Amino acid sequence: MEVRKKYFMSCHLAGRMYHDADEVWDKLEVGTLLRLERDLGNRYDPEAVAVMFDDEEENETYCLGYIPREDNDTIAALLEMGWTDIFECRICKLNGDAHPEQQIHLTIKIKKKSC
Repeated sequence: MEVRKKYFMSCHLAGRMYHDADEVWDKLEVGTLLRLERDLGNRYDPEAVAVMFDDEEENETYCLGYIPREDNDTIAALLEMGWTDIFECRICKLNGDAHPEQQIHLTIKIKKKSC
């Protein structure tokens, strides 16, 4: 059996309360596919990786927050080098009653490169 994805990491969504998660909260669920995007102009973190939600119904993109600073260096380097489609990021846990920094948990997998 061919493995098409490998587990890379799990983390919480950092900065959730400062970004657009409240605007799309009702559209988020476990399994929702998110996109990782390098934020080269971030003044708080030179290795910042934004977590984006593409709302296809509204044709809008929302920044939900960031990969935590302590976990973003490898992802940032790969994205910066053009490997934008290497990661699959999905919501693995939602808890609206938790502290905002613990409400959204992510699982990130590395996808097999197609030939």
